[in-house]
Amino acid sequence: MGNTSLISTKNIPPAERLIFALDVDNEQKAKELVTKLDDTVSFYKLGLEFFMSGSYYSLLDWLLEKNKKIFVDLKFFDVPQTVASAVKQLKNKGVTFATVHGNDSILQAAVAEKGDSLKILAVTVLTSLDRGDLDDLGFQCDVKQLVLSRAKRAFQLGCDGVISSGLEAKDLRNNLADNFLIVTPGIRPVDNKVVDDQKRTVDVEEAFTNGADYIVIGRPIREAQDPYLAAKNIQERISKIFD
Repeated sequence: MGNTSLISTKNIPPAERLIFALDVDNEQKAKELVTKLDDTVSFYKLGLEFFMSGSYYSLLDWLLEKNKKIFVDLKFFDVPQTVASAVKQLKNKGVTFATVHGNDSILQAAVAEKGDSLKILAVTVLTSLDRGDLDDLGFQCDVKQLVLSRAKRAFQLGCDGVISSGLEAKDLRNNLADNFLIVTPGIRPVDNKVVDDQKRTVDVEEAFTNGADYIVIGRPIREAQDPYLAAKNIQERISKIFD
């Protein structure tokens, strides 16, 4: 598996290191998928697509009743007071993670209202962006430098962790405190030969050997012929790394 010195030593149950992106458009589909996945997934990410279904908190409460952990991935990005108000309303809902996008004042506002149980994850650079996209946006710097710069600021401002591609996780782990969380989306269990919107991807083992604490996987499980077996296979690979 190569160099294992950066593998996370945090007290996280191996089964919880897999976060499944529950990106569907209605509550019935979501519940059917959760039921199908059964005990192979204990941590779920709820994003914008499901938010627009109108059943966000209904499903959130249903998942909590099933003792599942929740990652609210809504990437709060607005004036600081509005973000603070959103986080304040969320912090007592039983949620584990929430994402925040934006500058220092936005992150500070979120941190000030997060309470003791909700963890704020700062978005660095979306895994759907590559060097060409950043050029178009006017960022004249290396992707890794931009991610590291944003992650350092997030750490200094009191965020609990960052969302980062597995390609940059190694630099983050080498430059930031061990207790700072790295959550890595854009995981492709095999080479990313299917054309999709994720450009900076790694596989399961590479993400963790680069220092990720959690990985987020959606389509490779959701679109598998048997989602249960797909998730079980990934959990077995994670177990070999951490058990």
